[in-house]
Amino acid sequence: MEISAFLIVIATGVAVMVISLLLDHLWAQVLPVRFLYYLLRCPGVVVHECSHILGCILTGASIKKVVFFSREGGSVTYTRPKIPVIGDVIISTAPLFVIPLVLYALTWGFARFLDCTFPVFPSSVGSLDAAYSLLPAIAGIFPANLISAFHPAFLLWLYLTLSLVLSVAPSTQDLRNAILGIAAIAVIGIAILSTGIDWAVSILWQVASIIGQGFTLGLVFGLVALAVSLPPLSWYLWIHRPRA
Repeated sequence: MEISAFLIVIATGVAVMVISLLLDHLWAQVLPVRFLYYLLRCPGVVVHECSHILGCILTGASIKKVVFFSREGGSVTYTRPKIPVIGDVIISTAPLFVIPLVLYALTWGFARFLDCTFPVFPSSVGSLDAAYSLLPAIAGIFPANLISAFHPAFLLWLYLTLSLVLSVAPSTQDLRNAILGIAAIAVIGIAILSTGIDWAVSILWQVASIIGQGFTLGLVFGLVALAVSLPPLSWYLWIHRPRA
């Protein structure tokens, strides 16, 4: 495994978080009624907090309090995890891994039981060319489900996808752990690859492959949410354009 391929995996994860943060900020500005924004975020917030709960279970942290809805958003209060150092990172970044898997399961269900049409998405993005190849596949989703054949369930899929993507990024209180965790993974990974030790590189490659698949799914659904957001974004920019 080359260092460049490993860094692409890390960059994909960062891209997913950036897309999530930007789209969340956009929709918070675009929707004039706060209730509509909360309605949009509702499914994503629930899955986001459940991801933290799962992280607590995996790391041995005791859950003290769970809040799904409040003025400050959802939250999970927990004791120190039994796994030192990396435990907090796992809990903080859990939505970054869990939400793409939930979206994948939803997409499979909508295709299998509700007749929606989706392309076969790649399991990883190993180069910029591979990332660019996602664009026509994602663009084709909309005419396939709205024009060639109209599937009402596809509109529900778009809503759930957008809601979940908005909740992928860590909350403000978790962002520091997430950034530190990703930076630490990048440094450790580069160090392992630099040593050239076969067994260590092999383990790293297997872990990076699993993580990369989750990040790729997150990127795919993030781009779908970005496509859905283009009309309101264009409207918002038009309304707030500088006037002579």
